[in-house]
Amino acid sequence: MIYRTDYHIHTCFSDGKSVPEDYIGPAIEAGLKEIGFADHLTLFRDDAGDWSMNAPKVAGYLKHISRLARNVTGIEVRKGLEVDFFPGKEEETNIFLRKLKLDYVIGAVHYLGDEAVDYGKDFYIGKNTDRLFEEYSEHVEAAAASGLFDIIAHCDLVTIYGFRPASGIEHLYRNMARTFKKHDVAFEINTNGRNKPVGDFYPDRKYLSIFREENVPVCVNSDAHSPVRVAQYFDEAYELLKSAGYSEMAAFRNRERFMIPIG
Repeated sequence: MIYRTDYHIHTCFSDGKSVPEDYIGPAIEAGLKEIGFADHLTLFRDDAGDWSMNAPKVAGYLKHISRLARNVTGIEVRKGLEVDFFPGKEEETNIFLRKLKLDYVIGAVHYLGDEAVDYGKDFYIGKNTDRLFEEYSEHVEAAAASGLFDIIAHCDLVTIYGFRPASGIEHLYRNMARTFKKHDVAFEINTNGRNKPVGDFYPDRKYLSIFREENVPVCVNSDAHSPVRVAQYFDEAYELLKSAGYSEMAAFRNRERFMIPIG
């Protein structure tokens, strides 16, 4: 039996286009066994309200998802969050998250300093691309090492606009993979990269084999912001995983990870 999950879904509670209920039908039609909602949570910033929840909004979000999970048949509903990682704020983040009843927490690096890496090409103009990629990967490694997260999202989001360093970057992926393994954190194949200027999944498929060589757990997520994007490009993503040597993927319940065969 093919058992597929999609744990990275955004709704109108953050920057998604629809209410959670609207995603259930497409998820069942796509053959998913589990759908996980992971709306954005941005702590420590006051300017993220147009695309992310702040702390006071989380209780209502989780109540809504819990009610949906009780009432839905034909698919399991999981509760998650995609939480922005800010170096130096690990303890405050942990204090907040440990009070919540979640199935998993996705950690994400969207910001370097005060600037978002995915808000436009202007962020990259005039910057040292080699140093920028190093800094981003260092933040991702710090997120993985923090102990806050079960999954790291789009671990090379900094590739979103197609910029690449002049020097090689394979070592950055190797370092990330080793840090993920050391701290027992999963990563995702994020298929939404296909819809971005970079035009391909995160992480860059050329380096996927590095994560397999380092035995890093993986899951496949759509990062859908509308129902039509649920499980988008999953057939290709699973074939890519198999070609890299993966035979199982990570699933989550109550902040516990277990492995299931890749169908």
